Amino acid sequence: MSPGLTELAEELGSSIHGDRRLVVAIAGAPGSGKSTLAAELVAELGRAGRPGAVLVPMDGFHFDDAVLEARGLKARKGAPETFDVAGFAVLLQRIRSGEDAIAIPVFDRSLEISRAGARIVQADQPIVVVEGNYLLLDRSPWDALAPYFDRTIFIDVPETDLRERLIRRWLDLGFDPEAARARAEGNDLVNARLVMSASRAADRVWRPAG
Repeated sequence: MSPGLTELAEELGSSIHGDRRLVVAIAGAPGSGKSTLAAELVAELGRAGRPGAVLVPMDGFHFDDAVLEARGLKARKGAPETFDVAGFAVLLQRIRSGEDAIAIPVFDRSLEISRAGARIVQADQPIVVVEGNYLLLDRSPWDALAPYFDRTIFIDVPETDLRERLIRRWLDLGFDPEAARARAEGNDLVNARLVMSASRAADRVWRPAG
């Protein structure tokens, strides 16, 4: 478990007032550990006696490879323009409104596709943890998402560490070392530098131990 996670969960849990959902954004570069921190936070909120937290990943709004091929964007998959930002904004509006039984898509990295309706956000889940690279990106159309978030967290990881993690990610998916480096350096790190240089300041900066 990440150091400081219990304190963060207690802080967020105490921020719930009435029936209004608390929407927490966790942003950071590819490979920074957003998914891990978000999942740990949801679990810790449950352990802290505040059940009802749910995880909503931005990656479910990847355009399908067929769409990216048609738009000449397949090689840039994961860049800001390869996501359905408008669809993601509609989801956040529904979450913000307190609507019940909202089906959300979840990206399956092993298959490189989004699975529609893979998770449900229930009305009795008062804390929604949203994670994604571009949640705090300070450029259109991503900047229009800002009003939907009550708390924002940015994960700060040095580029050298990101590079190692991203190469390892592709190796773990079966790519040979040369192809793994090419994917990490040719696209992932380009996106990482954008996230680190063009994101709005967060309420809290999270620096993973080690």
